[in-house]
Amino acid sequence: MGVLALLWGSTFLWIKLALESLTPVQVTLIRCALGAATLTVLLFGTRKRLPRGRATWKHIFVAAFFCNALPFGLFSVGEQTVDSGIAGVLNATTPLWSVLIGLAIGTERGLRPIRLAGLLLGFAGTLLIFAPWHQAGLASWGALALLGAAASYAVGFAYMGHHLVGKGVPTLSLSAAQLMAATGLTTLALPAGGLETIHVDPMALIAVALLGIFATGVTFHLTYRIIADEGATNAATVGYLLPVVSVGLGAVVLDEAFSLRVAAGMVVVLLGVGMTRRQKRNPGSDVPGAPAGSGSASQDLVRMPPARAEAAGDHGVCGGRSA
Repeated sequence: MGVLALLWGSTFLWIKLALESLTPVQVTLIRCALGAATLTVLLFGTRKRLPRGRATWKHIFVAAFFCNALPFGLFSVGEQTVDSGIAGVLNATTPLWSVLIGLAIGTERGLRPIRLAGLLLGFAGTLLIFAPWHQAGLASWGALALLGAAASYAVGFAYMGHHLVGKGVPTLSLSAAQLMAATGLTTLALPAGGLETIHVDPMALIAVALLGIFATGVTFHLTYRIIADEGATNAATVGYLLPVVSVGLGAVVLDEAFSLRVAAGMVVVLLGVGMTRRQKRNPGSDVPGAPAGSGSASQDLVRMPPARAEAAGDHGVCGGRSA
């Protein structure tokens, strides 16, 4: 989760730099294509294959629209007029949307008070960090686009968790296929501002390359792994860590101001994320070798014979504890 936050937290910076020379549609298409290429190389390097079956690919295209093509495009549009601070605050609403969607579709039954308090505390911490009441543009069209992107992420996470993970397909295969689908969907939007001839400077090319390879390809695979391990809501809580990362990078790399208010907000965010990740203890969690908070799927793997456990782990039932 920490690695995911570090990579994903740099997204706002790379988008800003890429938009200096590229249009939002071009940024979205290039990041999807580079992300898909990165995961495809990893896929064939590990001798895995793309998913098969029309039904699986139908779900992949739906997930690609809500979790990749639409939010990526909305973030590129939004950051044309909204600064990164407000973008970070609005992106941090993803976990709240995720909980609301989970309650609506029944995947978040009996949400415990400590987790709900953690979600609210995390959002309060992001507000404290960026103090959007001191900034302009919160009610702009760009801000609404960013809010729509956060909600779209939550829909995508829930759909992926319900229809794709734990179905016998490796998470690497799913993530590579989904970014391929997102590339195809974004290509259809090229007539809407993606065919303009522009002068591209080297910094924009470097920024969009880093955005596509690391902040999209590697990041998206880690997201899939966390959804497979811990569910869509826990995957969405990483959104609360992104403002912490962006503020830290700004202070260290760009020598931006780091006030006591910002420091307090970061502590509140980390506390909130810790509360959301508190899991109810299960009797089976004391089984030797069972990872903490891994849930029943991991416990089943522990009880399996070694050969079956290895096969199940390779197919994304509980894929990737290292994420």
